[in-house]
Amino acid sequence: MRAALALALAMLAYPTLTPAHDAPHQQRLATIGPAPEFALTSQDGAPVALEDFRGKVVAVAFIFTTCGSTCPLLTSKMVQVEHELGADFGPRIAFVSITLDPEHDTAETLKDYAEAYQVDLAGWSFLTGSPEAVRDVVRRYGVFAAKQADGSIDHTNLTSVIDRHGVLRVQYLGVRFDPDEFRRDLLSLLNEP
Repeated sequence: MRAALALALAMLAYPTLTPAHDAPHQQRLATIGPAPEFALTSQDGAPVALEDFRGKVVAVAFIFTTCGSTCPLLTSKMVQVEHELGADFGPRIAFVSITLDPEHDTAETLKDYAEAYQVDLAGWSFLTGSPEAVRDVVRRYGVFAAKQADGSIDHTNLTSVIDRHGVLRVQYLGVRFDPDEFRRDLLSLLNEP
């Protein structure tokens, strides 16, 4: 019931939400629209904005470091794809993980999280910011997140893929998406004009 409600709310907040695509591999990914901009703080304390990634294909996901259910699964899946991207990861493809819990997830906490997963920080940014700034980004990307009395966060898992020009192209809902399809989508956007 909660998952269905969360999906319904997410679709109301972001009506162009597309969980995945059914396009054949030879076909271009659909264009959803301009990716929502953000300006947050990295695990190193540096300012990071979406425009900093122009020229790269970017995958944006939402996690929090004390999540004991889906966030570790999503991060592990992205680490797997990071390794499979080889030399394209970093120079041509970047990952961004934005916290859903900015009150707890400081830059230092996010850096520890990244190190625990042994990610390549040359191509992966973990971002936090003021609660207001993070809530705004979460909302504009169509993610549902609600803090519970016990401190946990009910949330949808939504991974957005943005092309080199800052256009949102596909969104994966949940953590059960096919990592091979995800990798192919990222690489297909490198070859577009």
